[in-house]
Amino acid sequence: MNKLEDAWELALSEAMQQARVQGRADIARYLDLRAQNDLLRRAAVEWLAKTFISLAAIANRHGAGIQIEQKDAHRFRRGSATMVGPQLILRRGVRALTIESGWPRTPGDGIVRGRGLACANIKHLGRQRANAELLLARSAQGSPQWIIMEKTGADTSLTEVQIRKHFSLLLSES
Repeated sequence: MNKLEDAWELALSEAMQQARVQGRADIARYLDLRAQNDLLRRAAVEWLAKTFISLAAIANRHGAGIQIEQKDAHRFRRGSATMVGPQLILRRGVRALTIESGWPRTPGDGIVRGRGLACANIKHLGRQRANAELLLARSAQGSPQWIIMEKTGADTSLTEVQIRKHFSLLLSES
């Protein structure tokens, strides 16, 4: 976690404590929900990046020669909102696979539409049709789940099999 996230967690914790002391249970409940959602967001964003990095590490052990670049506090747009979070770029020769994920951090950044917690993009350099837009939402059981936002409206859950398909495009020669 970076210093800004540490400071945010501390401020959120202090605000929750102060709301409880002042008898503002409504504010305390909201801040508690916010803290829980932030934890889900961080875990899901971390899982997405680590899954791709793991695949790259395995491929590199077999001579793939994939370069891994990571950037914190990357900003990207989703509709009229700005998402903030990590960006991962996997490069192999002229090919590149970019994974960006995050959520609005300040009121000026906007909101995640569709009852989502966070957003992500999987982008293939030169293969726009293979790109995917993701939305992090709660499953029926309450756990975080990445959803692939299809243009047809038939959204599906992101699985490791689908991640492997995206990764295999990076490795493909054609």
